[in-house]
Amino acid sequence: MAERAAHLVDHVFPDVPIRQWVLSLPHRLRYRLAWDHDLCRAVVGVLLRAVLGWLRHRGAARGMHAGRGGAVAVIQRFGGALNLNLHIHALVLDGVFAADAAGALRFHPAPPLTRLDVEEVLATVESRVARLLERRGLLDDDSTAAHDGWADDTPLLAGLAAASVEGRVVAGRAVQRLGVQSEGAGDVAPIGCHARAEGFDLHAGVVVPAGQRDRLERVCQYVLRPPVGCDRLTLTPDGQVRLELRHPWADGTTHLVFDPVSFLGRLAVLVPRPRVNLVLYHGVLAPRSSWRALIVPGGTTEAPAVGATRPNPRGYRWAELMRRTFAVDVLACPRCGERLRLIAFIEQADVIRRMLRHLGLPTEVPTATSPRAPPPDLSALRERAWEDDVPALIRPD
Repeated sequence: MAERAAHLVDHVFPDVPIRQWVLSLPHRLRYRLAWDHDLCRAVVGVLLRAVLGWLRHRGAARGMHAGRGGAVAVIQRFGGALNLNLHIHALVLDGVFAADAAGALRFHPAPPLTRLDVEEVLATVESRVARLLERRGLLDDDSTAAHDGWADDTPLLAGLAAASVEGRVVAGRAVQRLGVQSEGAGDVAPIGCHARAEGFDLHAGVVVPAGQRDRLERVCQYVLRPPVGCDRLTLTPDGQVRLELRHPWADGTTHLVFDPVSFLGRLAVLVPRPRVNLVLYHGVLAPRSSWRALIVPGGTTEAPAVGATRPNPRGYRWAELMRRTFAVDVLACPRCGERLRLIAFIEQADVIRRMLRHLGLPTEVPTATSPRAPPPDLSALRERAWEDDVPALIRPD
């Protein structure tokens, strides 16, 4: 997370305004896209073509013809409750690059965004996604008619995924909510740069002005973050897993308590398939864009000399990442403030033991505990994956 965010700020995003567009999807589309990565990439392309096209048209209306935009899209698979909630975060250049009379590229910021603009983009996304699904035969009246490769390949995982999308429990106890529960809490109407339609939700209210690279890096870390941090998880005295929500829900819920088996099931479906890329580059930031080398920081159109190698832009040291992520300079001496440096790398076991004894630390390696048997109700997990409370989307005909 920290290394990729630093790479985006230092070597990908130019010093121009960056706006975050977040697209949430209908529930059944979340389930299908979580398995079908080709379809997921196509939906990402629909979103970015709609946003970049809107920016290009706005630029053309102001005289910037043949302008080009760019974006980096991050596919997130999780929601705040560790549920399978596949959605798209797109960090988009808030404007377009265009060549001036001399052939030099200049950035032209987009006009201020309004809610009507977001609704226009969302209407385009919704109609294009519908046509995409229709072309692929996934927009039938009977949603179970489409082939479900997830259920065919891994039926147990498909059952867990469908239950996670709809907030159901396949095995174990139901998820318990903690907090002050209020009756009648409903959805809040979108305000600002936010729009909803037919299960789609598009938000574009976060923009990072040019020059605020530290803030941009925090936004990148946010979109690249893992599903949950260890500081939000605690183990209750009776062996349950308690999750603290990042933000209280509309009904007042602040914590969720999971049965251990249910908790592992939630985590299992959040893992993407092998060899799936969740960070995608579009427009002028795409690897094969002819303008990319002229736009990204440190880019050059000159070919490297014979025998020369390009420096690795992602070779960040751990101390640098600690400073950028936690604002902690681990190489600063706490006594004198001078810089710490590596003196020796000790490998001799007897020397290490003498140093540990001098510091009053244990010197013996703890004995590993014996492996435990699987949970006794694991068979029930397989059986209940096919019961009526699991959506018909995952069950064979």
